[in-house]
Amino acid sequence: MHSLQSACLGLCATFLLASCGSDGGAIAQTATPEMRRLTEDEYRHSIADLFGADIKVIGRFEPDLRRGGLLAVGTSEVAVTRAGFEQYDNLARNIAAQVVDEKHRKTSVPCTPVAAKAPDDGCAEQFIRTVGPRVLRRPLNDQKVGALTAVARREAETSRDFYAGLEFVLAGLLVAPEFLFRVDVVESDPTRAGATRLDGYSKATRLSYFLWNTTPDEVLLAAVARGELDTAKGLARQVDRMLASPRFETGVRAFFADMLNFDGLAAVTKDPQIYPRFSRTVMGDAEEQTLRTITGHLLAGRGDYRDLFTTRKTFMTRTLGVVYRVPVAAETGWQSFEFSQNDPRAGLLTQISFLTLHGPAGRSSPTLRGKAVREVFLCQKVPDPPGNVDFTPLEDATNPAMKTVRNRLMAHSTNPACAGCHKIMDPMGLALENFDGLGQFREQENGSVIDASGTLDGAQFKNAVELGRAMRDNPATVSCLVRNVAGYAIGRSPGREDNAWLNDLKAGFAKNGHRLPDLMRRIATSDRFYAISTTSGDVKVAGGTH
Repeated sequence: MHSLQSACLGLCATFLLASCGSDGGAIAQTATPEMRRLTEDEYRHSIADLFGADIKVIGRFEPDLRRGGLLAVGTSEVAVTRAGFEQYDNLARNIAAQVVDEKHRKTSVPCTPVAAKAPDDGCAEQFIRTVGPRVLRRPLNDQKVGALTAVARREAETSRDFYAGLEFVLAGLLVAPEFLFRVDVVESDPTRAGATRLDGYSKATRLSYFLWNTTPDEVLLAAVARGELDTAKGLARQVDRMLASPRFETGVRAFFADMLNFDGLAAVTKDPQIYPRFSRTVMGDAEEQTLRTITGHLLAGRGDYRDLFTTRKTFMTRTLGVVYRVPVAAETGWQSFEFSQNDPRAGLLTQISFLTLHGPAGRSSPTLRGKAVREVFLCQKVPDPPGNVDFTPLEDATNPAMKTVRNRLMAHSTNPACAGCHKIMDPMGLALENFDGLGQFREQENGSVIDASGTLDGAQFKNAVELGRAMRDNPATVSCLVRNVAGYAIGRSPGREDNAWLNDLKAGFAKNGHRLPDLMRRIATSDRFYAISTTSGDVKVAGGTH
């Protein structure tokens, strides 16, 4: 194995066990710190913002973990395994080599060495002082800068290449826990004797990954250095700046991609004999369509979140137009599109991304779609089916006595072990049965007219459009969104101790017309978002406690 890995392990231990800050802060020893591993999406965005969008991130990642419906909640439970470290090590070496290669070094290295084939401590230190704080999201003290400069010198001497020394150090920084994890650091709270608080750089990290899905920018880090994030006025000023940035759209997209389980779209397969129009391009466009619909409505249009279930406005490519069976004038790219008032489609539940994701390869599944409606949009957990359930009647579409899935479900749900769950799932899923397994509209199944009527928590509907209206008016829809955004922000599923905070968020959300930016601002400026736990003296580390 390359000697870099052993060096990286040493660097990791150094960074984890001591403060990276210049102010003497340390990883919490008297409180329980939050330690959240970057998701693959956060990692990729961080690298792009640190070194440029043209830096390629090539390699495998440790799998992310979904908890409470969100990958963001699972980040506090995942570790880096030995095999995973090797993967991160390979990623780091590849990225570091690109950052200092001849193509990028003019912009990534802030100085020119005296000789390219020999050490230059002055230039190496300048590089470390420039890049290190951005990578680790906090300043490096002089001791660490000196140690890293010595590492760069030794590698440059061994390889007779100054830039190899920088590459070696940067690769080590990219596998340090302070980069791979968002590690809480606490400090004494000057306003309360004997109390601690999250330090400014940890606040900046929480804020940036929540609103932008990426590492803090130089402006935010500079604001921390001035102490701005420790005052309500200074914090609000930075939050408002970030909400006004184009990067906020990236953060909103990241949240909804997580909430909607879009990480699963890459694994979706469909039987090509049954759905010849299915392709990876269709799936990629379907995901993008939904995210454009969401951000167009919530950000550009400052719309009411609830109207996402009834809006007929969306965006379309010609590839999607073939599946939706609508004309698209533009040969390439995206164009705005609005379904007519008598069209059977309206809202997110009738978009291909949702309809295709929740179903098997060869047919639609009202049960899976209904389960997703309950769990994703209403935050109501549906138990898994018993292990001994016979699904044969449901899957037998050739039975002449049960031509529609509604007929087959009625026979299947007579099983007492199944009836309770099917009662809360199937009505919503059956409302979407006018859309086949690929999301294409149909009026009949096996020659029989599809009955898409049903009820949702007492509200009756006749079809998917009316289901969307019922979802819009269901109080649980708003409560679920607030709960999901809050959980996404704090990295854990909200508990009973958070009820007062959640109620305050819901009240503010309603008062401001259910506008997402206002909700996210309220969270980002709340004390609860920056709270640290003091219930344990252990430091929570991936895989155990220290």
